[in-house]
Formats: sequence, structure tokens, C-alpha cells
Amino acid sequence: MAPSTHRRRHYFIHKRFQSGFILKFCALIAAGAVISTALLSLFSQGTLTSTFKNGRLEIEMTSAAILPAVITTNLITIGLIGLAAIGVTLFVSHKLAGPMYRFEADLKTLAQGDLTQTVRLRKKDQFQSFALQLNDTVAALHAKVADVRARAEALAADQPPERAEPLREVVRQIDAQFKL
Repeated sequence: MAPSTHRRRHYFIHKRFQSGFILKFCALIAAGAVISTALLSLFSQGTLTSTFKNGRLEIEMTSAAILPAVITTNLITIGLIGLAAIGVTLFVSHKLAGPMYRFEADLKTLAQGDLTQTVRLRKKDQFQSFALQLNDTVAALHAKVADVRARAEALAADQPPERAEPLREVVRQIDAQFKL
């Protein structure tokens, strides 16, 4: 299979799949931040922290003292890691959705009888081995249909006209149903 020179034109090929994929990863990141904050608060229960506020020494629960800083840190982290996750998951989902879109389009063409169709994916797309196997399967089917056509044509040539007509009809049907 020759490498495809197709360039990525659209980052959202299958918007529903890709959006869901991205949202799940972002939700996972947010859940991690919430769990981290809750665990930090839980493990700091029963401890006291001394802080200086407005020139005065104050003693308060550790969880209450650090909670604003932890929340601010987590929000900044969620924002930065969320942006990175969106980029990475968009790229990864594109490597999955792109080939699936290509397979759907090529399988529709194959279903219409075009046995000259081959699946071509971009060089770094996923499912390269599946595309090769599908192309091998289509090539084998092409060879078998072409063989049946050639045998029917050869048999028709060796028969008297009244017996050759059904075989010629088979050849016409193959020609009408398949692109070889």
C-alpha cells in the first residue's frame, strides 16, 4: 500500500465521539483535583497551623488555613493540564476517528460492488494492519469474482448459442454488479 499524502484538514472528524473523548479526560482531571483536595483536607484534620495575619499570630485548623491555596493551585493546574489534555486527546481521537471515517466511506464504495477500491490511511494513523488486511480481503474477492466471470465467459464460448445465453447473462450480471 502506497503511503497516503492526505493532510489533516479538519480536527473534528466525528464531533460527537471526539468531544465525548475530550470531555471524559477533562472530567478525569477535575475529579483528580477534587479527590486530591479532599484527601489533603482529610489527612490534615486534627492538626493546627500557626500563621501571621495582619501582624498577629493566629492558630487555626490546617485544612482551613491551606484550603484557599490548595483550591487556587488546583484551579490553575486544572486549567493548564486541561488545555494540554484537550490538545492531546484531540490528536489521539483524530488518529482513531480519521481511519474509522475512511473505513466507513471505503466500505460504502465496496458495498456498491467496486472491487478496485483500496483503503489508504495517512502514514501515522492507527489501524494500518486492519487496512492492509481489508485490502487483501478485497483483492482476494476481486480475484474470485473475476475468475467466476472468466470461467462463465469461457464456458459460454464453448456452448451452442441457446445454452450460452444463460452464461452470458451471468457475465452481464457480474459486469453490472461489480467493478473489476
